[in-house]
Amino acid sequence: MPAERHVSELFDLTGKTVLVTGAGGYLGTAMTRALVEAGATLVTTSRQLERAEQVAGELAEIGGSHFGVQLDHMDADSIERGFERAVALAGQVDIVINNGNEGSGGDWTTVSDEQFNRTMQNATGFFLLSRHLREHVVQRGVPGNVILIGSMYGLVSSYPDAYEGICAASPVSYHALKGGIIHMTRHLASYWAADDIRVNCLSPGPFPNPDTAPQAMVDRLCEKLPMKRMGVNHELKGAIVFLASDASSYMTGQNMVIDGGWTAW
Repeated sequence: MPAERHVSELFDLTGKTVLVTGAGGYLGTAMTRALVEAGATLVTTSRQLERAEQVAGELAEIGGSHFGVQLDHMDADSIERGFERAVALAGQVDIVINNGNEGSGGDWTTVSDEQFNRTMQNATGFFLLSRHLREHVVQRGVPGNVILIGSMYGLVSSYPDAYEGICAASPVSYHALKGGIIHMTRHLASYWAADDIRVNCLSPGPFPNPDTAPQAMVDRLCEKLPMKRMGVNHELKGAIVFLASDASSYMTGQNMVIDGGWTAW
């Protein structure tokens, strides 16, 4: 049985290396800051090496040394090369956070089969990168941790009237993708627990980027929420550190929903 530890130790990520895709996005920037603040070494990825290195440099201003790696999670060869490069630079990877997401190609009225299938490729990338982590930690003989980023829209439908007359509806392919990611979490957790690898999902609710989200849509969405407001990206910091750290050591195969109460009614 594991010995009892002080709560400050449970949330401490010192000595852990975390690879994060989509680290430079609206949600990714807040989550990576949280991980660094908890003591982790970060490997940030992007399709553009310069962007990945820029994000790593910004994190170094908080503390520690971090690395940027070129990785396109929509391309299997790029995933393999990127993971190998991450290990070469950092010496190890202990945790993978699959956060990167290539946007969907239209709502149910306009999406083509090619666009729909392209969206599903996000899930393939999540799986392949997770499997690289599994093989790496098993070879090292150490525990591993995989966190997939889902969505409240993997659990419930969007409201048609929230978008009507303002912008396209929430893409059907996005809903299918996020629902699949949540269930893939359960499947991988069941099969990898014997390898001492935990797999969990973090599903944010409405966290629109304030620089890009139409205000009229935001106002309508707020009316659908018990808390009557949108989430701010730093409100995911506690959740990501919990899932990445030993504070959640007996948790696997679960979907943590941070949504302001959206899915409560």
